[in-house]
Amino acid sequence: MSKLPIKIGKSLENRKAGGAFRVLKSSEGLLDFSSNDYLGFAGDQWIFERSDQILKQNSLLKNGSGGSRLLTGNHQLFAPGEDLIAAYHKAEAALIFNSGYDANVGFFSAVPGRGDYIFYDELIHASIRDGIGLSAAKAIKFRHNDVGDLQEKIRRLKNGISGEVYIVTESIFSMDGDSPNLTLLATYAEENNFHLVIDEAHAVGIYRAGIIAEQGLQEKIFARIVTFGKALGTHGAAVLGSKDLRDYLINFSRSFIYSTALAPHSVAAVIAAYENLKGEGISEIEKLRENIRFFKAEVSKKEFREQFLESDSAIHCFIIPGNKEVKAASQSLAAAGFDVRPILSPTVPAGRERLRICLHSFNSKTEIEDLFKALKMLI
Repeated sequence: MSKLPIKIGKSLENRKAGGAFRVLKSSEGLLDFSSNDYLGFAGDQWIFERSDQILKQNSLLKNGSGGSRLLTGNHQLFAPGEDLIAAYHKAEAALIFNSGYDANVGFFSAVPGRGDYIFYDELIHASIRDGIGLSAAKAIKFRHNDVGDLQEKIRRLKNGISGEVYIVTESIFSMDGDSPNLTLLATYAEENNFHLVIDEAHAVGIYRAGIIAEQGLQEKIFARIVTFGKALGTHGAAVLGSKDLRDYLINFSRSFIYSTALAPHSVAAVIAAYENLKGEGISEIEKLRENIRFFKAEVSKKEFREQFLESDSAIHCFIIPGNKEVKAASQSLAAAGFDVRPILSPTVPAGRERLRICLHSFNSKTEIEDLFKALKMLI
């Protein structure tokens, strides 16, 4: 086996020295306060059995799709799946991608073009950043959730902008758990003929069809990205928008065109998850929201106010500066039986390292109380 190039080896050593070296580990046997499986759908028996039923009904007992969707992989579950997704989210059309990463890279590398401008929240997900990096458009970041800063940066450049303007943010941010003022953003974009793009990965399911649909803003949004690997407990993603946008992505989005399509079982599981979300899953949403209210009541107690970031979502962050320090805190919680993962710099800014706590419908109040007892030992 040949050796690594010197600069790659140095990058690994530097990451180890900074306490940010990543390893793969199991969380078996620990109480789940870490996964994105907010509603417990990943292990739901009904979804599992319903997926199998859908495959049998469509005579799709296959292990894979056999090709990209533009070749041989466009099996018969995609059309009803995309129709179901579009209707649920109150969108005109939906296009399924293999993952949220693929959807964001495929969208942003294909849609904004040369002469266009992308204004993006400074804390957007890495997949959006990577997609923007592949775009020929000019990209400018604005301060997190600061609509005033966004407006000022557009105002300064407005006379020099000849192309389209795209504004990009998330309805719930994955590392902080907070949300922007979506009504203000949507109104601003509509009044100025700008194109607003919202990643709803961590909102779908928790807010049923997402915050955009819940607030009735869908007609003002150019595109939404929804993912199935969070509250839906399955795999894949979709871009929601107009039928024309869907046609454009089919023709120009490279991550869609040049990827083997999702296997029939993956799409069947997505369909089953959406069916469950409209049925029994509603009770799981209410359980999750109750757990969020209970958790926030614990956070409001005096000893925790300074450590936690403000959040109304299922994501709550306990700030412990320093990679080594936050990793040690995570290990202490694991020893107490809790799976709570550390978020290290450079994923978050240095000095803002944190324990990222994810709540679920299946977490009990006793488990939450016990978690706070363990957290108190870290203060």
